[in-house]
Amino acid sequence: MTTESSAVLGERRHLTNLAYRLLGSLTEAEDAVQESYARWYALSPRQQQDIASPGAWLTTVATRVCLDLLGSARVRRERYVGAWVPEPLPDRTEWTNHAVDPADQVTLDESVHMAFLVVLESMTPAERVAFVLHDVFRYPFAEVAGILDRSPGACRELASSARRRVRAAEVPVSGRPGLVRDFRQAWEARDIKALVGLLAPDATMTADGGGVAVAALRPVEGAERIAQYLAHFAEKAPGLTLLERTVNGQPGLVAQHAGTTVTVAAFSGSGDRVTHIWAVRNPEKLGAWA
Repeated sequence: MTTESSAVLGERRHLTNLAYRLLGSLTEAEDAVQESYARWYALSPRQQQDIASPGAWLTTVATRVCLDLLGSARVRRERYVGAWVPEPLPDRTEWTNHAVDPADQVTLDESVHMAFLVVLESMTPAERVAFVLHDVFRYPFAEVAGILDRSPGACRELASSARRRVRAAEVPVSGRPGLVRDFRQAWEARDIKALVGLLAPDATMTADGGGVAVAALRPVEGAERIAQYLAHFAEKAPGLTLLERTVNGQPGLVAQHAGTTVTVAAFSGSGDRVTHIWAVRNPEKLGAWA
């Protein structure tokens, strides 16, 4: 392998990180990266040599592929059964049976926390791209403009609008250490009173079954209703094992039945209370948790 080829392949991790944040789906991110490399290798050797920065070229192509996918994703998600939640990511040490090479795994930081990804979903495709490129990956607006084919001023406005959405959403933190552990213990004991005490009064739980797995079609709101829903779920699934795992860089829970992962739950909290739970049950989004 030539040094140039090695450098081109070395961009894969950066592209995967970028594409996941833009799409909220590891599967779609991998497809976008594969498409970007397919377009690179479709070029003639002379065309490749004429490209001053293969990394910048691949980033531009991958971002534009993601932009197209974001446009079509809105149509697909309108037909999605129930709520759509971003695909959850395990800790780097726990990736199993998945196409992504360990060297290409998504870096876990605050920009992949579930609450943050959900806010990204509320943005227009152009806002999301401008914000992620500039605020997350620190691309100057001059480069963002070249990728989006807009003026630097327009890209600055897009990122500013996206920033306002983030501030308005008041993206919460993970809560106090041990909060998820206490929640797991209360859930295992089916202690509704304890669960209610660990949930903010206006807490929300969003479940994603995708029409494949049983899940609430609409968000469950309020501590009492969430606690009762979880207790009912535990009764309907005897033999369920709850494991504490890192989900998108923060403490979360993984539910397994007969050794198979059936639910991955991400949490956000404030102080001593859980404010939001995102429970992904669609098996098509649990490939990295097999």
